Order: sequence, then structure tokens, then C-alpha cells
Amino acid sequence: MKTNRTNDSLHLPDLTRQTFEPRALKSVLLSSITVTAALLACIPLFSVLIMLIVRGGKRLSLELFYALPPTAFETGGGFGNAIVGTLFMVGIAALISIPFGVLAAIYMAELGPTSKMAATARFCAKTMTGLPSILAGVFAYAAVVLVMGHYSSWAGGIALSLLMIPVVMLTAEEAIKMVPGPMKEAAYGIGCTPSQSMVKIILPVAMPGIITGVVLAVARAAGETAPLLFTALFSDYWLQPNEPTASLAVLIYNYSGMPFENQIELAWAASLVLVLMVFVLNIISRAIGQRTR
Repeated sequence: MKTNRTNDSLHLPDLTRQTFEPRALKSVLLSSITVTAALLACIPLFSVLIMLIVRGGKRLSLELFYALPPTAFETGGGFGNAIVGTLFMVGIAALISIPFGVLAAIYMAELGPTSKMAATARFCAKTMTGLPSILAGVFAYAAVVLVMGHYSSWAGGIALSLLMIPVVMLTAEEAIKMVPGPMKEAAYGIGCTPSQSMVKIILPVAMPGIITGVVLAVARAAGETAPLLFTALFSDYWLQPNEPTASLAVLIYNYSGMPFENQIELAWAASLVLVLMVFVLNIISRAIGQRTR
């Protein structure tokens, strides 16, 4: 025999949210604090971006991308050589750091995660993430510049790779560890060898995280000044790999302290271009990551 039960007979609690309930007030308070803290943290970022757009945008033109830097009392000019030099040295650093970083991450995450070598490599990578960039420049100066006998873009790329390798290693390791275990077991279950499982299953799944780490490393390297002062110096000419090479970071450092308004405006424009380069790189990496996913 069926009986109709009402809410009263079941004595169900009232689940309606009470505005002045202590837990509701605490939730509102903590949410407000979190939102306020996030907005306050964004103020410096947006203020810098606005200053870059306003002051750097005034000089933004096609001339900046093909003209050479001006001399002290000249007006106009550009920093096309610095853009090319930055791309070249960051490219060298990426060619060195990405293979070494990913291979080291594969070993630390899959082949020997509990070995002493993996623990040592992980400790060294974490230590190097906090390494002052100027020390990387000093090391590259002693190991490359003094051996070659001159400053060059090769030395600059090697110095930047020292800063990129630990970032790529640690982020790639975490991305590989986050690949679900059942996917690996399924690959072994259908007869895949460890190398086939790594190439066909693990790396493609972990690729968005690896790309994110590479972008973070490239963004850090592109804005570094101290290592390039010890290795690549600066030049007013177009790229010559075996000679001192211009870069956007060093150009900004040099021009921002000059007493000439033209050079100061070029420094602001170079800062805006550097930010835009990193921004475009982030968009491309996210698009690649979404496509891979």
C-alpha cells in the first residue's frame, strides 16, 4: 500500500540559503577579500601595460623594424637589428634547452623517478630556477667568451639556455607525471614498447604542459639583460653571429639611461615590442596546446 509523504512528515531541513547565517557571511567576506587582493595584484600589471601602450605606441611604426639604432644626436632610427638578435639568441637557447630539458624530464618522471641521479638532477634544477641571471652570464663569459676570444651571439644563446633548462625540465616532468596511469598501462597491454608508449602516448598527452613550460622559459630568456651584457654586449649593426650582437633587453637598458629624448622613446617602443612578442608567443603556444589536446 502506497503512502504519500510530505516534506513535513519527512522532516526535511530547509536548504534555502540564509543571507545572515555565519557560514554565509564568512563565505562572502573571504570571497570579497580574495577578489580585492586579485584586483590589487592586477593594478601594477595593468599600469605598466598602459604606460607601455601610451609611451611606446607613439613611436611604433614600420621604420622601427628595419632601421638601425641612431647615434647620440640623431633622431628617428629603429631597432631591427635588436629584434633579429633577440630572436636568434633565444632560438639558440631553445635549441639547446628544449631537447635536454625534455629528455631529462622523461628520465626523472618515467625511467628512474626514485633514483639518486633523478633526485640530484631535480635538486639542481630547482636550485637553478632561483639562480641570479648574472651568474649565468659570468659562467658563459668564462666558458665561452674567454675560450672563443670575443663576444658573440653564440655565447649569448648559451647563457640564456642555462636559464631555460631548469624551467623546461621541471614543467615537463610535472606534465609527464600528470598523464593518467591507465593510459600507460593500456599502451603496454596492447604490446607497445616503453619507447613507443613514450612517443605515441605519454608525450602527446603531456604536450600542452610541456609547451607551457617552454613558453615560460622563452619569456624569461627574452627579457634577460645581465647574461647578454657579459656575452653578447651590443652592436649598432645587423646580426653577425661571431661578433657582438644587439638585443632588445640590452637596447632598453642602454637607451633608458641616456639623456636624449629620441633614445628614451625608442626604449619605450622596444619594451612594447618585447611584450608583444611574448604575448604572440603565448597565443601560438595555447593554440598548439589546444590543437594537440
